[in-house]
Order: sequence, then C-alpha cells, then structure tokens
Amino acid sequence: MEELCVPRKPSKWVDFVATGAIGVLVAMTLVGRLSDPEHRSLLLLDIAVGLASVALIPVVIRRPVPAAIALAVLAVLSPAATPPSTVGTLSVALRRPLRTAVLVGLAGTVAHLIQGLWQPIHGLPFLWFAVLDVVVHAALVGWGQGTQSRQQLLLSLRERALRAEAEQGRRVAEARSNERTKMAREMHDVLAHRLSLLATYAGALEYRPDSSPEKLAKAAGVIRTGVHQALDELREVINVLRDEDVYEGRPQPTFGDLRALVDESREAGTTIAYDDQVADPTSLPPATGRTAYRVVQEGLTNARKHAAGHPVTVRVAGRSGDRLRIELTNPASNGTPLAPGSGTGLIGLTERVQLAGGTLDHGRVPGGGFRLEASLPWPS
Repeated sequence: MEELCVPRKPSKWVDFVATGAIGVLVAMTLVGRLSDPEHRSLLLLDIAVGLASVALIPVVIRRPVPAAIALAVLAVLSPAATPPSTVGTLSVALRRPLRTAVLVGLAGTVAHLIQGLWQPIHGLPFLWFAVLDVVVHAALVGWGQGTQSRQQLLLSLRERALRAEAEQGRRVAEARSNERTKMAREMHDVLAHRLSLLATYAGALEYRPDSSPEKLAKAAGVIRTGVHQALDELREVINVLRDEDVYEGRPQPTFGDLRALVDESREAGTTIAYDDQVADPTSLPPATGRTAYRVVQEGLTNARKHAAGHPVTVRVAGRSGDRLRIELTNPASNGTPLAPGSGTGLIGLTERVQLAGGTLDHGRVPGGGFRLEASLPWPS
C-alpha cells in the first residue's frame, strides 16, 4: 500500500471551508489578471479553469495524486489554477511517500514553467519566475514530507510507549505473582514442618506426664516459640497475598508502622537497637515505605529464626532526592537455629526491592554475624 497514513474521512464542513478558502484565492488571482490588458482576452478561459480547479478541491482531500495531476494540467492553461495546484502538491507531500511527492511536485513545476512561457508576467523575467517556481514546489514537498515524518515519529513513539507500559505492567504482575507463589510454597513447607513439630512436643506432654519439670518447661517453651513464629510467618504470607487491592480490609503497612513493628519484636523478647535518621518521612512514597517495612520485617524474622536471644541493630536513614537506606545486623548464633531457612524469603524480598527500583545485599560480615542492607530510591 502506497499511502503512509490513512486520514480520517473528512466531513462536509471540511470540504466546504477548504473549497471556500481556495475559491477566494482563485477570485483574487482573476481580479489581478484583469489589470493586465493582454490577459483580458483570456478572461473566459481563466474563469473556466478557476471553476474547474476549485471543483477539484474536495477530490484532492480524498484522492490527492490524481487530483494534483489534473490541477497541474489546468495550471498550464491559466494562473487561476495555481492556488489549487499548490494545495494539491502539498496534500500529496503530506500523505504520500517521498518518491510520489517528488514526481507530483516535478509535474507542478513543469506545468508552471509552461504557463510562464505562454503567459509571462510583466516585470518578472522568466529566469526569476523559474527560480521561484522550483523553490516554491521544493518547499511544498519538503514541508509536507517533514510534517509527515514528524507525525510518523510521534505515532511510533506513542505506540512504543504504550507497548512499554503494557510490557512493564505484565512484568510487574508476573513478578508479583511469582513472589506470591514462592511465599505460598514457603508457607506450606515451613508451617507444615513447624506444626508437625508442635504436634510431636504436644504428644510428648500428653503421653509423658511423668517427665521432669525441666523437660516439661522446655517443651512448653518450644511450643510457645513455635506458635509465635508460625503466626508471624502466616501473617506475612497473608499480607503479601492481599497486596494490589485484592483485599480491601486492613490497609497495607507503611513506613510509619516501622516503630510499631520494632516494638512488637521487642515485646517478643528480641533486643533491638533502632536508629531512625530519616528526614521528613511523610514525603516518602507509600510504595517505598511499604517495601522498607517488608525489608525490616524479613530481617527481624530471620534474626528470630537463626539468632534467637541475640540483639539486633536496625538503622534507617535517607532524605528526599537521595535514597532510603536500611541496614539490619545481628551477631552469629552459637547454637542451633530454631528452624532451617529455605532461603526463599530473601529471594522474594530481593524481587520486591528490585521492582521498587532498589538494591538488596545480604550475607555474613567479617568477625561473625549477619547483615541485611537495602537501598531504595526516594525521588524529590
């Protein structure tokens, strides 16, 4: 298909306005011709050509190439067809490929050169007339092609932006779906193991009531700790699955809930040194605050699992226009972890932080201990 862009079907009002405007220019050309005595003899021809060229204006809008060629032929006969002919050339340049536009512009140029030889303008040498003819038609072709290229570029950029937005939305939805799937799998694995362990200790209490008080107290402590940890993990999974407005009840946590999270962990027996150096936390975007909350929550959960009874240090710092930095450290445990870690929690957390445009780093530090560090963007 030769046409580059298909315009909308013009209305009758567009035809009327365009025809009227060109008709005014043709009438002005005819009036100007009357001032030259040598051209008065061609008045009837000028009027006939002017009427025919004006009648072709609606055709130019719908079929620009044939109409532009017909107008070029009429321009050979009379200058009255010059305004409609230039409109036809411009219309072709706006809507057709460069090769077609150049050929139509060349036809218009030749037609006006013949017109200039047959009906010269007094006071204007033919050489200058030819120069003006070539320059005008070249400008019409260049203007039309430039406008067409700009329209095509804008259309291409708009389509690319829509595709990129749709692709980004798909990737985000897929990543969040994968994160929820991993968290659901972790819930099944961890809670099934923990609940079976609790059932074992509960059975021991039921069938061995004659155990020593020390063993009974130890079993009860294990059950209590396991229940608290299971509830924490279950609550975390449910909160993740309720994200993205799937659940309209309890709101998602924000950065302002961090202190409550730290206080809750302190009440559970964890010693926490909390250092908050965040300037104007109210300007922090909600999504960034929610991600920061998840980072601290995961760090405290891992500390309770793998270093129970040891102190945890939480540092949060940042300001608008810079980045929000979160760091959790705790010493290494000398004992056996309360539960073996699957590692999927940190994987899901890494995906969450990356989706927010940040970075996450974790691992052991020299001299023993564990460090979890996240950096999140904070636009001004």
